[in-house]
Amino acid sequence: MTKISILGCGWLGFPLAKALIENGFSVKGSTTSTDKLTALENAGITPFLIEIGENGINGDVDQFLDQSQVLIINIPPKLRGNSTENFVSKIETFLPFIEKSGIQKVLFVSSTSVYSDDDQVVTEETIPNPDSESGKQLLDCEKLLQENSHFETTILRFGGLIGEDRHPIYFLAGRSNIENPDAPINLIHQEDCIGIILKIIESNCWQETFNAVAPFHPRREEYYSQKAKEYNLEPPIFTHSKPSIGKTILSDKLEIVLKYQFKKGSL
Repeated sequence: MTKISILGCGWLGFPLAKALIENGFSVKGSTTSTDKLTALENAGITPFLIEIGENGINGDVDQFLDQSQVLIINIPPKLRGNSTENFVSKIETFLPFIEKSGIQKVLFVSSTSVYSDDDQVVTEETIPNPDSESGKQLLDCEKLLQENSHFETTILRFGGLIGEDRHPIYFLAGRSNIENPDAPINLIHQEDCIGIILKIIESNCWQETFNAVAPFHPRREEYYSQKAKEYNLEPPIFTHSKPSIGKTILSDKLEIVLKYQFKKGSL
């Protein structure tokens, strides 16, 4: 039985762990919250309380990684608002533990924010040129992991994450002067995030980079106005005072290499 360790059992990692168990894998999962340990255990996940800092780690990382063949790193950089953590340092702190463990494969959950908003169609062949601090640090972490010879790494660049309990319209509803009305959306549903990760592991597809965005790219104003109606929310008001900037992320490689078919293709 393949044993998998998931660093970060939050909004995506927790249901992912449950899906892996349903598919016959043995799963260890980490959380930074003592309150979540019981929930993980009740779901059949071996729980670990682990917090990775820029200068050290709290928790039994050696045991968390022991006897696992696959590690999924699913901890987002906390760089919004006034937060200024060094996410690269956190991954650098974690690397020696991975190197000395028996981990053979690493799946790193990254983001399409590694690509700049310069109105182009983006594939995995597009050279990343991030224009946000989060994107810059994620790209540095991708390189750190893929260039490490102790294990093989696949990078998964997700678009905006949505699910039954999570959608940008809740944040945008009723707001005004929202920019980039004509920019295309690049979103992906939680169900497809999990399906793609399962497919990568089952297909043994490593040392790859994949964009993961639903093949559905309407204009932001059109899409979010429609969603506000559907959810019975106050519509957001967009401004057309300056040209929109954005990008269209293609995930054709996923569909060709992994033969993956999106379950939530129209969002």
